[in-house]
Amino acid sequence: MIFKKEKIERQITLKKDTRDGILSYCKMNHPNEGMLILKGKSKKGNVTIDGLVVPPFSESGPTFAGFPHSFLPFDLSYVGTVHSHPSGSAKPSVTDLHNFFGLVSLIVKSPYEDDDIFAWDSNGDPIKLTIS
Repeated sequence: MIFKKEKIERQITLKKDTRDGILSYCKMNHPNEGMLILKGKSKKGNVTIDGLVVPPFSESGPTFAGFPHSFLPFDLSYVGTVHSHPSGSAKPSVTDLHNFFGLVSLIVKSPYEDDDIFAWDSNGDPIKLTIS
């Protein structure tokens, strides 16, 4: 092997006020799924999430949430998405993985409390999530 690529262990830091915004948005949209775009910074595998954007032309229902990516303005601070699972499961579905956007996907399971947010990579593997 000529080039070895070092595997970066990704970690997510979610700011408390951003977490509170996510939980409020999920509760507001229940029993439908809700979806938001995550804003932040990534450096050497450490992703800090400190902002949220409501995606333009987003749609949601009891079992889906999505938006057309082509309408997003170009912004290098987008690091992923967050959406709710009213069913109470935090595991990403096949559809979630096929529509993965950015570096991380957060899933919030019902009843949308502080410990109900989980981070996933594009393979559906869990990522360590810290609240600060």
